[in-house]
Order: sequence, then structure tokens, then C-alpha cells
Amino acid sequence: MKWKQLLDHELDETYRSSRNLIQLLRESDLDWKPSSGSNWMDVAQLLMHMTTACGVPTAEFVNGCDGSPEDLEANQLTLEDMLPPAEHMPRVHTIAEALQLLEKDRLMAIAALKSCPEEQLEHNTITTLWDNTPRPLGYRILQMTGHLSQHKTQLFYYMKLMGYPVNTRSLYLTSP
Repeated sequence: MKWKQLLDHELDETYRSSRNLIQLLRESDLDWKPSSGSNWMDVAQLLMHMTTACGVPTAEFVNGCDGSPEDLEANQLTLEDMLPPAEHMPRVHTIAEALQLLEKDRLMAIAALKSCPEEQLEHNTITTLWDNTPRPLGYRILQMTGHLSQHKTQLFYYMKLMGYPVNTRSLYLTSP
């Protein structure tokens, strides 16, 4: 299997199953977060984070921005700006907004992937803020798909804790 075929499939399934979980939520759930522990995102913050977890970094990687310290300096950002404490993270205001932003992020990921030749996915290597080891661009995009999937799983467990009747099938279901 080639990178484009693999990534197209993973992006499609991850975005579709994420959308299906989000559609189960109610507006009244947006302020919920786990009651024990600290530094938890509430549902609205988690949804906002999901809407930039894959497409935004994928487009940046394809366009040559890898989140390196030089990129942060050029954009006048610090690592703390990239990873703020939960209480400072942005939020969606509605479920509809989350779904709209998730779709925008999906389209961004798909467009970036389509613009990238297979050879570039295999042979262009990049480093990231979390890993200085040069890795193929295709692998980094797969990591971003995994990033969205991890937060989809976080949402799944939030929903279980809120009493939603979700199960393993809900986590992977890609059809409505």
C-alpha cells in the first residue's frame, strides 16, 4: 500500500467516526469535564482541539512548516503558547460550530494530501517539536491522524463518564 492510499483511508475513517461521536453530544455537555484530577479540557475545549488536531498540522507539514523552534520564533510563539494549560485553551460555542470546524480541518487535510506527490511523502523527512528524529512526511501525517484519533478516544471516554450508551462500535463506526 502506498502512503496516499493509506493516509486517505485513515483520514476518512478518523474524521467520519469523530463526526459521528460529536453528533451524539448535547449543547449542555460543553462545560463538562472529569471531576477528579487536574488540567482537564472541558468538552468544548476538547472539541475545539479536535478541530485543529490533524488538518492544520498536516497542511503545515506539507507546506514546509514543521513546528521547529525556528518556526515558533518566526511566528513569535513559545512552546507554552503551543501547549497552554487546559483553562487557557480555546472552546467551541456550539456542537454545530465543532462539526463545521471539524469539516474545515478535514478538507484542509485532504487538500494537503492531494497536493503532495507520493515520492514526497516517502522521501521528504521532517522533525517536529516532540521528535527531533527525521521521519518521512507520510509518517508525520499518519501521526497527526493518530493525534485526532487519540482525542476522539478521549471524547469517547468523556461520553462514557457522562452516561452516554457508547461502546467500542461507537468509537469506530464510520457510517451514520
